[in-house]
Amino acid sequence: MKIFSSLYDITMRWAAHRHAQWYLAGLSFAESSFFPIPPDVMLAPMALATPRRAWRLAALTTAASVVGGMAGYLIGSFAFGMIEPWVVNAGYGDKYQLAVQWFDRWGIWAIFIAGFSPIPYKVFTIAAGAISMAFLPFVLASLVGRGARFFLVAALMAWGGERMERQLRRYVDRLGWAIVGLLAIAIVVYRM
Repeated sequence: MKIFSSLYDITMRWAAHRHAQWYLAGLSFAESSFFPIPPDVMLAPMALATPRRAWRLAALTTAASVVGGMAGYLIGSFAFGMIEPWVVNAGYGDKYQLAVQWFDRWGIWAIFIAGFSPIPYKVFTIAAGAISMAFLPFVLASLVGRGARFFLVAALMAWGGERMERQLRRYVDRLGWAIVGLLAIAIVVYRM
């Protein structure tokens, strides 16, 4: 079944849309404070579709993500009591506790690590606000961590260019089903 190649084609068309950069900015903002889908899923195909704009797209993604992180910080600072049930019900309770432990152990480095890695950054932005982390170091660590991640993604896509696009197009269905399989295994293992 070639579901993923169809989705890939749609994504590449969307990546070339004249308003795509604003959708990317919106997704980047939302992901940093409440939305589960990372902006890499839009940034990568957009940088691949228009390599000459890759740096600009990475900068836009970084800026919107950091502003979204600030919103997450404010949510944690002023509304954590109201959203705590949602955090727990959405399955982020353990991740929130882990974020608090990381802040106790590594301080500001926890934000840098969460910003760069696939760890749910939104949990760390909310936790940083909830524990009243110093705001300016939070913003700077977010800027460096998120910037490093998004500029790396954009650089790899721009560097790979058409050659990478052809290879990705060729193997996208296999990769998609492999990810679905790994996710299913992870869920089964997690529930055991």
